[in-house]
Amino acid sequence: MTDDLFFTVIFQLQIPFNKKHLPAVLTRPSRGQPRYGVILTHGAGGDMDHAHLRGVAQVLAGAGYLCLRFTCKGLNISYRIRAFTAVLDYLRKKVTPTLQGCIVGGRSMGSRAAAGVALADTSGFVRGVLCLSYPLHPPGKPDKLRTDVFRLRVPTLFISGTRDPMCPAGCFR
Repeated sequence: MTDDLFFTVIFQLQIPFNKKHLPAVLTRPSRGQPRYGVILTHGAGGDMDHAHLRGVAQVLAGAGYLCLRFTCKGLNISYRIRAFTAVLDYLRKKVTPTLQGCIVGGRSMGSRAAAGVALADTSGFVRGVLCLSYPLHPPGKPDKLRTDVFRLRVPTLFISGTRDPMCPAGCFR
């Protein structure tokens, strides 16, 4: 399937993980060989077809990046990090072994999983983290900041709305 607006090509994938498969969509530029990839996943209640993730994938692929979105149902953050790691390994070894690096990202809980993957990466393949609506604290508990994200040693971009109750702008200042 081709989206002529952004000159991208879209492929459906099933990525093996724990005796099952994670549904995924690969969006790639229609021309050229991408040097870098981006992996995105959704928040606790969504899936890879969330409008924000689709839009980001299209724009990134239109700019020359390989972009993989995947769905991982489950509310346990350790499980989500393991699934994300399996997707990262799959992209690196099976989809495009010529990639020079990858940015990991997600929306809400998906960005927490991405940060966990980046923190655990020792290969240097993860080059950055994209956090869309990163939940800096649990719902209703602004005094319990999730500080792991502040240990990241790769470039990290946080994008959040001004009315996001779990990611107040003041926490980043």
